[in-house]
Amino acid sequence: MEELEEIKKEIDLIKERNKRVEMDKAWETSNVRVFSIVLMTYIITAIVFYIIGVKNFLLSALIPTVGFYLSTQSLPFIKTWWIKKIVK
Repeated sequence: MEELEEIKKEIDLIKERNKRVEMDKAWETSNVRVFSIVLMTYIITAIVFYIIGVKNFLLSALIPTVGFYLSTQSLPFIKTWWIKKIVK
């Protein structure tokens, strides 16, 4: 009977861990996370560009921000090409 209780406890621990892993994965792929980082990237870049005297610092800050945003996208056409190349 004690062994059965131990197995139940282990199963409950595994279920709890799986929930945490699922939430972490959901956060990693969420639009809220991407938008937050994009916004912070833009603000920090704009401040740095202002400090170092870049003309049109607000417009210039868009370049690294868009670069980050594109890096977060799955880019399906590149993914398809990469998979075909690897599977060869």
